Formats: sequence, structure tokens, C-alpha cells
Amino acid sequence: MKEISYVVNNTLGIHARPAALLAQCCVNFKSQVRIHLGDKVADGDNVLQILALGAKKGDTLRVDIDGDDEEVAAKAIEELLHGAFEEKKPVDVLKIAFFGTKDYDRTFFSELVKDKGQGTYNSDIKYFDSQLGPETAGLAQGYDAVCIFVNDNASRPVVEKLHECGVKLILLRCAGFNNVDLQAAKEYGITVLRVPAYSPYAVAEHAMAILQEANRRLHKAYTKVKDNNFALSGLLGLDLHNKVAGIMGTGKIGQCMARICKGYGMTVLGWDAYPNQALVDEGLLTYVSKEELLKRADLISLHCPLIMGDNGTYHLINDETIALMKDTVMLVNTSRGPIIDPEALIRALKQGKFHAVALDVYEGEDNNVYTDKSDVAITNDITARLQMFPQLVLTSHQAFFTREALQAIAVVTMENARNFNEGNELGNAECKA
Repeated sequence: MKEISYVVNNTLGIHARPAALLAQCCVNFKSQVRIHLGDKVADGDNVLQILALGAKKGDTLRVDIDGDDEEVAAKAIEELLHGAFEEKKPVDVLKIAFFGTKDYDRTFFSELVKDKGQGTYNSDIKYFDSQLGPETAGLAQGYDAVCIFVNDNASRPVVEKLHECGVKLILLRCAGFNNVDLQAAKEYGITVLRVPAYSPYAVAEHAMAILQEANRRLHKAYTKVKDNNFALSGLLGLDLHNKVAGIMGTGKIGQCMARICKGYGMTVLGWDAYPNQALVDEGLLTYVSKEELLKRADLISLHCPLIMGDNGTYHLINDETIALMKDTVMLVNTSRGPIIDPEALIRALKQGKFHAVALDVYEGEDNNVYTDKSDVAITNDITARLQMFPQLVLTSHQAFFTREALQAIAVVTMENARNFNEGNELGNAECKA
């Protein structure tokens, strides 16, 4: 075990920003990090617990690091603790209109913007329950920035209205930006910043979880047992061991999924517009053509971005590509809904194609996502028809939804806001037309 002693020298103590950066640092290591202040203890990867310590200037913290990578972790943490935060002079407080707010958003974001002044995120947030769209864009009047999510609408008319309201920045608290008209934003001088990555593990783990739910019919088994029906009829699944997994899109999330599949004892094939030779050299996967992957894979997991136009990924899974697949194939999508043509999928399901289908996203989900419709009839035709099939599992765009991911989204979003406000480099967070 490694131990670090640190005397807090920040005038504001361990306020939101250093706490956030420390938590994000600790998330990257296998070692357990515990931070002690007197009788109080916080997990190093939990920003809320670190803030709850209430460490003030002059307090002494003891950081215990225990695990396989403790040496590397200790070095990184010590560099962060003792590194000089070279702050610019305070700038005006950035006023942010936060759309589509849920209680879990407030949990992290509210803590991060408590402090004002030098060295802080120096922002004020106004939360709106409504999503951003043509009818609600006027709520941004008088704000410098808007913060939106995957189901908000930042089309050209909305961007025009935001410009009229004086908005200079669109903060996406997600990786995807297909819901933003980047050309319109460019024309009106509005900067668009996203969260390039938060927790690829969260998404990949959810993909395997719902895939196995569909494969082993766990959703049906749960309901049957609740009804005191212990018969096994209708619950037959397939072994994943010794099967072939096809990973379409081998970025960070696709790589995580490939490792999970490898752990199940599967042979992993990859398809990507930009193959990563390092993954081949590592022995993780073998790159093949799209057609070969579709023909050979027993499990197909989609992790590619949504790209419109010729040679894009819009409706990548369609009648023709489904026809290439095995009849017993398992398909999971935690990427973007429109990558699958839902009509083609439903036609194939009606014909007995697919042993299992697991969708966290699907085309036509927008009006359902993050809403409670338990007391109303589902009028969305795609949703209703997908729910007919016993081998299909739907979840509500929740693959990202872990504490670690929410923490990372909040921290990176506020770092983006701070960098914009202070005129710092924006890096790969900036989305350009």
C-alpha cells in the first residue's frame, strides 16, 4: 500500500474543481484510493464524497492507495495534488441554461458550480425540466450557454433562436452531436462542445447485460417466476463460449465490448472504417470485411457513430445486411438508433430471424426516452411493434447510466464550460461543421 500526506494550500480548500479532477484521476486505476481527513473517509473516485470531507486550507489529508497499479496511481495522484493550478484572473460568471434536467443531473452539476471566483468553474446553472426545441429555445434568453443531451433538438431553427437569445456556447453532456446543426452553429458563431468519452465500460457492460437478458430470456423468466410458473419452456438460450462475436466499430466502447466477449471465450471479429492495428497485435480481434463479419458472427454488437449520407452508417443494418446474417444471430445496439432500419428489423423478426435482439437505442425512440408513460398507451408504432417479440429486449437509452459515467459527464462538461469562458484550448471536445 502507498500513502500520501498532503496539506491543503488552496485558499478555498478542496472545492468542486480539484475534487472533480481528483475523482476522475482515481477512476482510471484499479487500485482502491481512500482519502482520510480526521475521522472522515472518502472513496477517491467519488467526487461527492471528497467534497463531503469539507477540507479547508491548512488541513492535512492522508491518501491510501492499495492495488496492483498503486505505484502508477500514487505518482499520478501526487502530481495532481502538488501540481500548481495556474489559474487565470477571474472572468465573468458563465450563465448556463440546462435543458432536460433530471434529479440525477442536479446531484453532480449543482455541487460543481457551488463555488465562484478564481480556480472554480465560475458558472451559474438554471435548470429547466423541458427539453430544448423550437418551443423552448426562448428560455435561453439572457444566458451565455445551453447544456443539452442526446434527446434535445438543436436544429437550425433552434440554433437561430439561441443566437437571438445571445447564446454563444452549446454544451453537450454526451458524446454524440447528430442532434445539433453544426453548420448553423458555425454561421451564428456558436461554439459546440461535447464529452468525447465518459465511461466506455458502462456502455459495453450494458450491451452484454441486455444481450444476455435477451439470449437467456431473463425478462421472461423473471415474470414467470413472479407468477409462480417455474417451467423452463420458452427460456432456451445459447452458449456464448466458442461462438463468434462481431464488433462493428472498434473505438473505446467497441474495444471494451471486444474484451468482454473475449472473456466469454468468443472469437472476436472487428469491422471499422479505421482499423486499429494495435488491437490485432494484442490478439484481441481480427479485422474482416463488413460482409464477412455479418456472415460469420453469432453475436453482432454495434458501436459505430451515426454518419449520414453515402457510405455512412445510417440504416447500416437493413434488409440486405440482415439477409447476410445467420438466422440464429444475436444483435445488440447501444450506439445510435438509426443505425438499424426498424422496419427491416421487424420484417426479419416476423420471419423468424434472430435468436435474440437487445436494443438500448432505436429509431423513433425520441418521444419515449427519459419519460414516464406508465399511465398512457404507447402510441409510437415502432415501439409497440418491437415489444411484440419475445426474443427482443428494449431499454431506455440507459447504457451510459452509471455513477462513474455521470460523474465524468459532469466534470468534463464543466471543464469544457470553463475552458470556453477563459479562452483556453478546447481540444477534441469541440464539434466543427
